[in-house]
Formats: sequence, C-alpha cells, structure tokens
Amino acid sequence: MKVGILGPITWRTPPEHYGPWEQVTGLLADGLADRGVDVTLFATGDSRTRARLDSVIPHGYAEDPELDGRVWEALHVGHALARSGEFDLVHNHLDWLPLCFSHQFAAPLVTTIHGFSGPGILPAYRRAASSYVAISDSDRSPELEYLATVHHGVDVDALPLGAGGECLVSLGRIHPDKGTAEAITIAQRVGRRLVLAGIVHDQRYFDEEVAPHVDGDGVVYLGSVDPRERGRVLGEAAVLLHPVAFDEPFGLSVVESMVCGTPVVAYRRGSMPEIVDEGVTGYLVSDADAAVSALDAAAALDRSRCRERAVARYSAARMVSDYLDVYAGVVAPR
Repeated sequence: MKVGILGPITWRTPPEHYGPWEQVTGLLADGLADRGVDVTLFATGDSRTRARLDSVIPHGYAEDPELDGRVWEALHVGHALARSGEFDLVHNHLDWLPLCFSHQFAAPLVTTIHGFSGPGILPAYRRAASSYVAISDSDRSPELEYLATVHHGVDVDALPLGAGGECLVSLGRIHPDKGTAEAITIAQRVGRRLVLAGIVHDQRYFDEEVAPHVDGDGVVYLGSVDPRERGRVLGEAAVLLHPVAFDEPFGLSVVESMVCGTPVVAYRRGSMPEIVDEGVTGYLVSDADAAVSALDAAAALDRSRCRERAVARYSAARMVSDYLDVYAGVVAPR
C-alpha cells in the first residue's frame, strides 16, 4: 500500500516544543513505515521521519514571520494534490483547506478531524469527497458521517514511569479554555506546589490571571517544554490538573501524564469521560470544589497500574493499527 500523509506545516514534524497535530502525524508516519507501508509525509523541510519526506516549505511558518501561513498552506496542498495519483490513498491532517480541492484528488481522501471547531466549517466538510475519522466520540459532529473514531497514540517509550512527588502539574496551552487559572486556584486551596508548562496562547490572560501568581515557589512556570523534558515534568508530579473550560476534543497531555503513571483530575468535559478510567488513571469532577476533594484519592492511585492501562489504550502502535484498519476499508472497495 502506498499512502500519502498530508501533515500540518505550522511547526516541524515532530515538533520541537508545541505542535500536537505534528506530533500525532509524525508518530503515524513513522509507525506506518515501520510496518512496511510505503509512506510519503508532506511536511516542513526540516521534519524528521522514517517515511519519505516531501516539502515545499523549509520550516514551520509559525517560526518565521516572513512566511505567510495562508500562502504556504495553499502551496503545500497544491503540491500534494499534484502527486495524489501516486498513492492508494491520501490521509489529510490539515483540517478543512484540502477538502476544498477534494474532488480533484486522484486517490481517496481520508481526513482526521483534529477537533471539530464549529458549524462555520461545515460547508467545506459537507461538500468534500472525503472519509472522516474522529479523534473522540464526543467530538463527532451530528452533521457528518464518520468511518471510525481513532484515539491518538503517544510514544510510550519516551514517557517512562515516574516516581511521582508532592507537586501538581498543569501542562498545555496557557489559555482560558485550558483552565490554567483554575488550576492555580485548586492548587492554592490544597496547599500544593503547582508546576505550569506550555506555550502562552492568550497573552492578556497570562498577564492578568496567571503571571501574578507565578512566584517560583508555590507556582512555577517552565514555559514550553520539549518532548524529552515533558516526561520528567509529568513523572515527578503527584497529579495532573486538567480543569478545562471547553469540550476538550482529546487531550494529549492527559494521556501523556497517565503513561508516566501520574493520575489525572479533570473536569468532565468533552472527551474526558472517554479518556480517563476513573479509579485507575484518575477522576472526573464538575468544579473546583470537587477537584479539591478528589486530589488525595487521585494521588493515592497505583502509578504502575495507571501507566499499564494508559499504555494499553494509547500507544502509538495501537493508533497505527487502527488507521491501517481504516485504510483497508477505504482501499479494498477499489
């Protein structure tokens, strides 16, 4: 089977720091190549992959103010479109833009929807000649038909079992959606140190709601942590706080934490009931009061059992197998 993977180009694949779509796409491309699939990854020129790499942009446009993302994404899609006849299928991880040209693709198009962003993009999805994959059942739009739900996988070898500790951790974008300020409130109420890690996606929110509490002692902000450091930060914590204020489509940091053996206390929003196995990998709560009450129980969960369950459910190998099943269902009828 010959597969073209149309990846995002905001950042390098895999990302050096932030870039969840690039992270998942890179793991999938490598995993498919390791299974003997002939894979071409369309990504940035500085990407690192065991698949064949093809690119029109030297590096991620988010890293270079001279690069207009709209222009380069269009060139990126056009290049993959021109080569589409070489593949048995093209797997799109670039959201809605390739769907505008889906009827011109010379191979079947499969699109993973990395978080359904709202009804405004439905026209592109409804008119497209593409099959869809959801990243969680909760993120499915009732307006679309899906081939499957495939939960993301992570590199479990890069996330070893950690010894834990007394501190709490919150890892993700610094944004109201992620509930960073809420995590600070919860940590302060239980008198535990909180380690924050992630890129700032809302500068005003950071300046007004987060930064005033960062003192290097009770609240520590590490900035964006690279994949190697992420395992250490997560593994040294007692519990990951994930008090999201929106319907989380998936939650890679939640899975990464559980793989490190660090249980999760998350708000019951979006995909969290699918992702967290209560009493094994964490607890789901409705608000800050409930989170405060659940923290001690979460910290007491068996870390080895937490990791075992998370590895079984969220390894990159499982994700690759799931996508191979999807591909077989698309290619076989042809």
